[in-house]
Amino acid sequence: MRLAPALFVLCFLAAFPGHAAGPDRLSIHLGSSHVNAQEEFEEFNPGLFVSWDRSLSYTVGAFRNSYGDVSVAATVAYPLLRRDLYRLTAFVGWAHYPENGRKFRVHHGDVVPVAGLRLHYRSVFVQFLPGDGNVADAVFSFGVSVPLRMP
Repeated sequence: MRLAPALFVLCFLAAFPGHAAGPDRLSIHLGSSHVNAQEEFEEFNPGLFVSWDRSLSYTVGAFRNSYGDVSVAATVAYPLLRRDLYRLTAFVGWAHYPENGRKFRVHHGDVVPVAGLRLHYRSVFVQFLPGDGNVADAVFSFGVSVPLRMP
């Protein structure tokens, strides 16, 4: 069902106030590393995400997943630590993995829950997502993030 990813993103955007003001940040996802992977994965995973940074941070975007398909994802992040040069957040959300979501231990069709920690240092970010043991023990992903508005 091709309409599912678009509906997924629209529902996410409708779920929080303030998105009409425009995003605060653009993130470019570059790649990933799968720890103890049970199969070969693509580690170059380009993607674009936009974020609205409020008391919680709301992020939506699309990326080339490790199976070589386009995925959409939406997350909500809670700040754990904020300093001038870095910040650490915990995030939860959902990602759509067309025709591969069912490979994950927990899924709803091809939609899978995602959760982890995200560390931003200046314009670089690294994410840690614990694995389910089925696909990989953990996934680290990384990229760059730039503000779209001046503070």
